[in-house]
Amino acid sequence: MTKRDIILKISEITGVKQILVKEIVHKTFEVMSSALKNGQRIEIRNFGIFYQKKRKKRIGRNPKTGQVVPIPERNTVAFKPGLEIKKATT
Repeated sequence: MTKRDIILKISEITGVKQILVKEIVHKTFEVMSSALKNGQRIEIRNFGIFYQKKRKKRIGRNPKTGQVVPIPERNTVAFKPGLEIKKATT
């Protein structure tokens, strides 16, 4: 499902114009992105938790040449599903 699909579905269900729904969805994602960039976690009850996770530095290998390549430490976003999502997917 794409962002466009989400906008269409919400507009269809609520009867609100797509332009307004699009603005709300964009602002929601902006707020979430900003919070994650600042190291905050986002907890949506019964849906799940988005949080920032640190990946340790490690050694990788170039598959073409076999050369050893150091991969630096970096941050990534992780998601832990809530109970309703776990029940729905099992």
